[in-house]
Amino acid sequence: MDGKRQLGEFLRARRSQLRPEDLGVVTYGERRRVPGLRREELARLAGVSESYYARLEQGQSQASPDVLDAIAQALRLSEAERRHLRELSAAARRRPRARRPAPERVSPAVAQLLGVLSEVPVVVTGRYSDVLAWNRAGHALYAGHLDPDGPDRPGERPNMARLVFLDAHTRDLYADWPAKARAVVGTLRLASGQYPDDPALASLVGELTLNSPEFAAMWADHRVKTSDVAVYTMRHPLVGAMDVTQQTLHTEQGQYVVVATTEADSPSRAAMTLLTHSTAAAGPSAVRPKTIAKEAAKEAWERN
Repeated sequence: MDGKRQLGEFLRARRSQLRPEDLGVVTYGERRRVPGLRREELARLAGVSESYYARLEQGQSQASPDVLDAIAQALRLSEAERRHLRELSAAARRRPRARRPAPERVSPAVAQLLGVLSEVPVVVTGRYSDVLAWNRAGHALYAGHLDPDGPDRPGERPNMARLVFLDAHTRDLYADWPAKARAVVGTLRLASGQYPDDPALASLVGELTLNSPEFAAMWADHRVKTSDVAVYTMRHPLVGAMDVTQQTLHTEQGQYVVVATTEADSPSRAAMTLLTHSTAAAGPSAVRPKTIAKEAAKEAWERN
């Protein structure tokens, strides 16, 4: 992914999504050939010249932090979108890295967390939604139809974005699938700003764009969305419908620990309890936290 191209695409997309009347821009009723704001209107709101702003959208110039803040204010960006804009601008200035990032692994602390939270579903995902680990309940809730040992094989790990858009089981799991899909795309958008030179991320985006028209449309929209807490109605094939609160914790390694809970004394809690208990009775855990912790500790010791 080219940082300068991404920056220009983001600016053009967000400019096209603003209505002049919402920003107090006088149009005098003339016919407009493009949706949203014109370049000169956005430049005027940001206090920069039209030619300078045009070069930014074309990837031919760089902006200072003050100019980026002015553009963000003119575009009415959220805090997550402002951070994404800054990351895209920084990526546009960096030289591409040739090396592929090392395979991600969970830390000993996260492995301990998985072991402790055995009664609630937990999934650990990486920088672009690869499943790095899950406990037994997490596997049962999100992907009981997949091999529980999948996260143990770096080259074959399930990917939550791929599942949401290309897997029929996962799609049926969410009553409001578009809301979940938009959240997934928003997370990938943030990752594209943080890791613009990652070939695996570019490959994933390309695969989803080719195989899912819905992903392609959402990706082209350039929406950036972060939500550490989200509530979804999930229609599980074993226990029925549940209102599930998904809380996302962020690790120092840039990974995400997703914990799924339900409201106390609710039908959803009863269904979740049934799912976790029936899964526990089925056999050994899908994930071995102690083994993961030992492997992570060994790797840390070897690095030192």
